[in-house]
Amino acid sequence: MLYLNVEHLQRCMQTLASSLALYQQAEAGSIAQEVFRNAIVKSYELTQETAFKLLKKSLKVYGHSSNKLEALPIKDVLRLAAVHDLMSLAEVERWFRYRDNRNNTAHDYGEQFAQETLVLIPAFLQDIATLADTLQRKLGKESADADD
Repeated sequence: MLYLNVEHLQRCMQTLASSLALYQQAEAGSIAQEVFRNAIVKSYELTQETAFKLLKKSLKVYGHSSNKLEALPIKDVLRLAAVHDLMSLAEVERWFRYRDNRNNTAHDYGEQFAQETLVLIPAFLQDIATLADTLQRKLGKESADADD
């Protein structure tokens, strides 16, 4: 039985939530606010990548090979997560939006992009928490111990 450790994902989520709180507390237009905005963007990227790695690991339990999963586009990985009840269809749709937004970070770090990202963060944090809870419940150490 595969055991998934979601602690790193939870830590990424906490870092992102803290960065958002500090951004909101900083004086509008200040360098501090810009620093926190940049931290949000990088935390957002890292949190997504961590989530996708965990999803790929979790899908191995359902018979998908590492090679197949690595070759799949992320949106197909998300669809498989829904097939195996790791995410709802509504969550997958939101994750598509997060992924599209994330892909734009490679091309646009401007104010407009940052504002679009900031709007997504509260729902993203909720979806990360839900994903971490689902993976912990289905594939975490406690679930592995219960199977023994």
